[in-house]
Amino acid sequence: MRTRHITTITLVLLFCHFAYGQKKFKVKVKETGTWRDIYCLVDEKGKVIRQLDTSKYYISLNNGKFGYFAIFSKKGNSGWTAIDANENELFKVYNTSFGEPSPDYLIENKIRIVDKNDRIGFANNKGEIVIRPQFEIVTSFHNGKAIIGQTCKKIPWDEHAKEADCHHYSIVCMKHGYINEKGVVLKIGDFSFNQIAKEIDWKMPEE
Repeated sequence: MRTRHITTITLVLLFCHFAYGQKKFKVKVKETGTWRDIYCLVDEKGKVIRQLDTSKYYISLNNGKFGYFAIFSKKGNSGWTAIDANENELFKVYNTSFGEPSPDYLIENKIRIVDKNDRIGFANNKGEIVIRPQFEIVTSFHNGKAIIGQTCKKIPWDEHAKEADCHHYSIVCMKHGYINEKGVVLKIGDFSFNQIAKEIDWKMPEE
């Protein structure tokens, strides 16, 4: 009986630890009158959980709503980094527009993420990876399906005077298909993007 009681306490402690890791928060921006802003993570009661180090975090493109993760541009890290309430790095967020700062956002409870090889997958609103990064290119979901591309390359819009210039590209893929919400490839082949979009009635997300 005593052993069962101890086990119950252990399970409760583990659950509490997990629940804290899933804490909802939002980003509050404090302007300093300089180019550098101060970012604070605030819980649903208005309490500041932590103030972020301004030498590490320098761009925040969040919507001001409560969620389980926030997206930042972080010094020393390329692209966009998602962190939780404890400032743990969860994953890298896909940038939706080549040449412009434009992190992806939740659509149908999924946000596109990338790995170190620029393969794309998805995480959910809790910050959990639900489809591991594996696709060259993939759209957001619409009615439970997303379009994927294979054998893709970047086509520059125009010439750039130097490497530091903004680089804009279009993506051209030889093959297209689509996946379901579990990341299972339901179709792939020598189809155009428009053919697949028409077949599954896929539409661009509304801003």
